[in-house]
Amino acid sequence: MWLTDALNALSAFMDKGGPVLWVIAFATFLMWTLVFERVWYFNKGLSADVKKAVDTWESRSERDSWNSQAIREALISRTRMNINTFLPIIKTLVALCPLLGLLGTVTGMIMVFDVLSVTGGGDAKSMAGGVSRATIPTMAGMVAALSGVFANTYLTRKAERESQLIEDHLTRS
Repeated sequence: MWLTDALNALSAFMDKGGPVLWVIAFATFLMWTLVFERVWYFNKGLSADVKKAVDTWESRSERDSWNSQAIREALISRTRMNINTFLPIIKTLVALCPLLGLLGTVTGMIMVFDVLSVTGGGDAKSMAGGVSRATIPTMAGMVAALSGVFANTYLTRKAERESQLIEDHLTRS
């Protein structure tokens, strides 16, 4: 019963916001899916990547030659690449959400102007529907972006810290 009521309320909210709200919802879902994947990787998968790189480096008997240093840099680079996976996409989605909200604002205002042109401004109820369709996506885009900013900041700092640690683990001598 409560699930049906919640789905009906969500459907009504999405209808009030117009089709742009569905795009914002998809972008937000994708962004948070990638955020949770990165959190899971940092908590579960990173240690295996670091262990593999450290074990490969420690198994070398010679670590001072140019060739050895190139191997060290390759190990660091490969691990950094794994650490930074999806971070640019998350950052892009954070930046995209307010722009999608702005698109919703524009499409909602177009509805208002359309009502104005047809009715001459006499139908306040229809204009209010356009204003609602303009403000809901704006709010949703800003909320999605703000939540993503905090997650992106956390993940970026974690990635920088882990990248520095892998470099420190692979000692030169």
